[in-house]
Amino acid sequence: MKFGKEFASQMVPEWQEAYMDYDFLKTLLKEIHGFKQRTKPPATPGGLKRKMTLYRAFSGLVQRHNNQPTTPSSPDIEDQRPILVNSVDRDGSRSYETTFLMQADEGGEYELVFFRRLDDEFNKVEKFYRSKVEEVTKEAEILNKQMDALIAFRIKVENPQGWSWEDRSGEMTRLASDVAASTAALAASTPAGARASRRVERMEIIEEGPSIHEDSDEDKEDKVEVQKPVIKQSKGRKPAPLQILNRVKMNNTLATPRSTIKGVLNVPNHTELKFNRENLKKVENQLKRAFVEFYQKLRLLKSFSFLNTLAFSKIMKKYDKITSRNAAKPYMNMVDNSYLGSSEEVTKLLERVEATFIKHFANSNRSKGMSVLRPKARKQRHRITFSTGFFAGCTFALIVALVLIIRTRNIMGQDGRNQYMNTMFPLYSLFGFVVLHMIMYAANVYFWRRYRVNYAFIFGFKQGTELGYREVLLVSFGLAALALACVLSNLDMQMDPKTMDYQAFTEILPLILVVLVFIILFLPFNILYRSSRYFFLVCLFHCICAPLYKVTLPDFFLADQLTSQVQALRSLEFYICYYGWGDFRHRQNSCKTNDVFNTFSFIIAVIPYWSRLLQCLRRLFEEKAPEQGYNGLKYFITIVALCLRTAYSLNKGIGWEVSAVIFSVAAAIIGTYWDLVHDWGLLKRNSKNRWLRDKLLIPNKSVYFGAMILDVVLRFAWLQTVFNFNLFDLHRQTLITIVSSLEIIRRGIWNFFRIENEHLNNVGKYRAFKSVPLPFNYDEDEDKDE
Repeated sequence: MKFGKEFASQMVPEWQEAYMDYDFLKTLLKEIHGFKQRTKPPATPGGLKRKMTLYRAFSGLVQRHNNQPTTPSSPDIEDQRPILVNSVDRDGSRSYETTFLMQADEGGEYELVFFRRLDDEFNKVEKFYRSKVEEVTKEAEILNKQMDALIAFRIKVENPQGWSWEDRSGEMTRLASDVAASTAALAASTPAGARASRRVERMEIIEEGPSIHEDSDEDKEDKVEVQKPVIKQSKGRKPAPLQILNRVKMNNTLATPRSTIKGVLNVPNHTELKFNRENLKKVENQLKRAFVEFYQKLRLLKSFSFLNTLAFSKIMKKYDKITSRNAAKPYMNMVDNSYLGSSEEVTKLLERVEATFIKHFANSNRSKGMSVLRPKARKQRHRITFSTGFFAGCTFALIVALVLIIRTRNIMGQDGRNQYMNTMFPLYSLFGFVVLHMIMYAANVYFWRRYRVNYAFIFGFKQGTELGYREVLLVSFGLAALALACVLSNLDMQMDPKTMDYQAFTEILPLILVVLVFIILFLPFNILYRSSRYFFLVCLFHCICAPLYKVTLPDFFLADQLTSQVQALRSLEFYICYYGWGDFRHRQNSCKTNDVFNTFSFIIAVIPYWSRLLQCLRRLFEEKAPEQGYNGLKYFITIVALCLRTAYSLNKGIGWEVSAVIFSVAAAIIGTYWDLVHDWGLLKRNSKNRWLRDKLLIPNKSVYFGAMILDVVLRFAWLQTVFNFNLFDLHRQTLITIVSSLEIIRRGIWNFFRIENEHLNNVGKYRAFKSVPLPFNYDEDEDKDE
């Protein structure tokens, strides 16, 4: 792989604008190379011409040392530097400028442009790196204070009655000894090369007792005797751990329905410290997540420095190769001496974070601690690819078999066709909706990865647990194969002439399959992607309980998916009615004529939109953003339109029809505008990509225009359900299924461009990490906020 592609593949997607523009600098070098090729003197005819170096005196095979110094009047041409790099202070910040000394040469203006752009790129990279190092340094100070409070909290939990001075000094001695032991074990488990480059005494961010690493190995046995007076001396420099608790409060980091209700009622939250093991465990888990996130940020920042330094080295080597100058060495000397190349703050912080995390959160077990700090990337297993292909083949074969059986036996022409379509078809169509939605999501994941959209960070998936498109396709094709097998087993249109009913086992196959899906979904064991199932259930619970939970992107994204699955939710309602109060042996039910069922048809259809409306109101209340109010109004109009369409389907009448058409058209127009302008960020007149947006991930602009047209067309697909167009003489259930499937396809298209727009917003703000709430709050922090 060429370096340019490898460089692009290892970039942090959200920091892409801060990296060196390697491709543009290569184009400048191509211009220089092209100019030199055009101005290169033609070759001398008459055969090959010997170089002048072949006529020089023979130096011999044995090296002769000439100690005569070179006179200043005749310097070697190769020692003349073509560039000079100087640091300049501008507006209080240091930047670097390269002076090109060969401007008089032919084509020197091309090289001058190259070095100017090279300086711009380097100054951009160094400025960004310096700002990020300052950020992580401030975060390290905050984590330092959090760890002070954690250590004091641990001591208080272990000894709630307090200590005498003798007990306390003994405990501090024990803690200090633990620090020494853990550090010694850490040094012993570190490779020799790494240990040589580290200073063990600087690894500890947090020390429960005084610094003990400055003593020699011979003095370790005497540390317990000198510990007590050192603690007395340190009290003037740093407060004792237990004294920290006097000015520390607990942060209410977990937003629950109870805390939301208290906030609305202005009930003060109790932030006093409660010293019990349950709170200690919560605090440790929160700080553990904060350290893991902080460590990942440091690793990416170190990779940022390394990749850019390597890119500058590569581009200067290309320059020397094209121009036959010796400019790479002086320029790379400047890079190595700059803050980007010489700063060691990130490396030191990495070492300190590792040592602190291993000692405090992994019980001094280095392998355990590093496995948490550096989780291994999920490997692409061949059995997943094989299983996905196997179930896909089974699904395709079952579809072909189903079509052939229906056509050969003319099943749809038999007398029981209408009864089958009104009872069994809605039961099996549920699985079709779910499988289609999962296939669309798998396609989204594939294209997100292809265009380097950081969907795992946007959704907040735990690192290494996000499902790839192969895993999603495996689940979807597995469910599709099971559903189609049940359809083939239950494809009877006529009752048994002897028993005058249908076979009981085949009639309850849809119910068995639904129960199996719910069992797998709620399965507590660590199989079948438990972390993803748990993440889905948590988001679903937050949607149901809206607005009692703080709204995050996964929550409202899932609620938007549910708005496209209204017919699937109604199919679940039909399951309950059909198998609970119907006669499934004879395929008879009175659901459509039951007032309770019809009432719940309204409620079930409205729930996803109602959830989104409440989420918008919660965000309007918290963020004070007017656009959330407008978004909520959009969902309110959609709720009214949906209720009117449902009422029209139950009670035919010109009044219901006119009302349904008016509100549905209004909801479709508003929804389409919101999709294109707010969710996708398109239709911007002043954009450099006219009617699109400034930044596009897909190079082909026609894809965006095609997606906008499809969104409009599929938005109005519901017109068929209102006007009852008789297309291809299809059964009404078939028509409803087709329209619902088109809505799911529209939602799948919407998903890609919605997350693309969110990703580009993160890129514009260089936001590559999620903020982790911290457990403790110091009194002086509150004073600063005020």
